[in-house]
Amino acid sequence: MDTAIALLQRWYSNHCDEDWEHSYGIKIDTLDNPGWILTVDLVDTELSEYSLPRTRIDRSEVDWIQSEISDGRYIACGGALNLEEIVLQFLNFAEGPRVDSQDARTDGVGP
Repeated sequence: MDTAIALLQRWYSNHCDEDWEHSYGIKIDTLDNPGWILTVDLVDTELSEYSLPRTRIDRSEVDWIQSEISDGRYIACGGALNLEEIVLQFLNFAEGPRVDSQDARTDGVGP
């Protein structure tokens, strides 16, 4: 099975059309609490019309994840050990149930 990063790379590559990647893209950065943030531009993709209200899962002070769509971007963040879950949650939203993660399922949301 492909890793979460390999699947994210494939999603990105599939949207590079010699135009989209010049204005939009994917960013992964760190937070100072500590944690991770993933931002994916949805403009000019098949996901641009979808909405996602802010959702948050708090398991502990260091094990948490939050996601939403705001201003044409999928934005998700989480604890320092939640990066893979953050990426899988985006892929579940973007590609439907083909991507499986026990804790990162977002069934019924997205396409």
